[in-house]
Order: sequence, then C-alpha cells, then structure tokens
Amino acid sequence: MSDDSYTPPDVWRWEAASGGQFASINRPIAGPTNDKDLPVGKHPFQLYSLATPNGVKATVMLEELLATGHEAEYDAWMIKIGDGDQFGSGFVEINPNSKIPALVDHTGDTPLRVFESGSILMHLAEKFGAFLPASGPARTEVINWLMWQMGSAPYLGGGFGHVYAYAPEKWQYPIDRFAMEAKRQLDVLDRQLAERPYIAGDDYTIADIAIWPWYGQLCLGRLYSAGTFLDVASYKHVTAWAEKIDARAAVQRGRMVNRSFGEPHMQLHERHSAEDFETSTQDKIGEDA
Repeated sequence: MSDDSYTPPDVWRWEAASGGQFASINRPIAGPTNDKDLPVGKHPFQLYSLATPNGVKATVMLEELLATGHEAEYDAWMIKIGDGDQFGSGFVEINPNSKIPALVDHTGDTPLRVFESGSILMHLAEKFGAFLPASGPARTEVINWLMWQMGSAPYLGGGFGHVYAYAPEKWQYPIDRFAMEAKRQLDVLDRQLAERPYIAGDDYTIADIAIWPWYGQLCLGRLYSAGTFLDVASYKHVTAWAEKIDARAAVQRGRMVNRSFGEPHMQLHERHSAEDFETSTQDKIGEDA
C-alpha cells in the first residue's frame, strides 16, 4: 500500500471540493440554488440543453424529425452547466435531477415535462411514429440498444472520461479499469455492426441517435482526446458507422445547437428557426455574443 492511499471514514462528509474540471458544480444534494425562470419561445417544443453527448441526442432527434417532414419545430435554449444554470428553480422544476437535456412539450392542453435523454427520444419517436418501430421484435431490439446506451455510457463518460481527461491527478488503476470497460463496449458495438448497417438492424433508429454522440464521436476523435489511447481505429465497423451517421445533414445541424465550444461556425448558442443555422452561428454574430 502506498503512503498516500486513502482510507474511507466511517461516514463520508462533504468537506472539500473534489478538484478537477466541473468540481465547482458537483454537490451531494439536489434542488435549486437560485430562483431563475426559464425562457419560453413560440414553438411547440422547448428544449433546454447544452451540446454534450447527451444534449446532442435531443437536437439530432429534433432535426431528423424536421428533415423528414414532421411538425417538430422547436426552440433550443442553452443551459450553461459551468455557470450552474441547471440549478435554477425553473430548470429544476422540469428536471429535478438537474441534468441536461430537458424538454417541455406544449402540444397538449397542459405543458408536459420530459427529462432524461432516452425518455426524450422515446417520447418524440412515439409522438411522431418515427425512428422506432411501432411493435414487435424490431421495436424491442431498438429499445434493447437504447437501454444499453443509457446503462453503458456512464462508464465511458463519468468513468473513463473523468479519470482520463478531467481528474486533477492521473491514477493508473481507475484509468486502466475504465479504459478496459470502454474498449469492451466498443467491441460489443463492433461485433453488432459487423452484421448490420445500423445498431438495431437495417434501419436508422433512436438507438443510433442515442449511441452515436458518445461512441461515434469517440471514434471520430471528438471525446477526451483519447482516440489513440483507446485505439479506436481498430474498431472498423464502429468507425464506418460513425462516419456514415456523421455525414447526415440533420446530425450536422444537431451537433451545432446549444454548442458553446469549438470552431465558431459550429456554434449555434440558441436555435429558434432553421434560418438560424445560416445567420446566427458565432462566426456570424461574434464569438462573444
């Protein structure tokens, strides 16, 4: 045992910041920290989000629905998690878990809150009858993979991503532990995609929309600067699938919405109409806007 090993106390107490990126917004309690109403636009769907992988799921889904002719027009408002917007009273009211994305559906008599990215995908898919088979084995297979993503990605993000890219110090044990799991998950996907064009079969579905922002973007070199470390190029079927989905116009638009980092032309902080992609990206209105 090393001299700096940690012996947990009998009862853990929140006495110091954990350090590392995002430490300032981590806390062991729920609920709002301030009173702040959420803005509401004119469209049927109001999205409150940020272009993290989970946020990208929702914006890609909405853009895909619009691209296929569905009446899924939406306003997308940026939730700056680094500033603690997710702890405002208005946001906590629509998602008591204080995580993005969160959606309010105004198409019914009473506004309906929808939180958790998988729930948003299922809600929209069922509402419009799109990207999810209506019944039978094909529907079950899509849901299988949607739930796979919901259960697996925390090991990639909060596990591997945190200890490899964001933790204040690098420790071999947790990095090895979560790198092993991330590679196992990539192998699961690679074997699945070796025999079919999309995750759940012949058709593009919410399973692809859920999994691509995490594992597809990892294979495209967009997560944690970890592509070389995890040897993502060796997962040839996942990489080919990732590139195929990345080429979809709706996916490209979805990546831009609520994005506050990267190249200015890829940042559309708020989205209120299709024209915003041409007129309101940060290269058009100024990087500090």
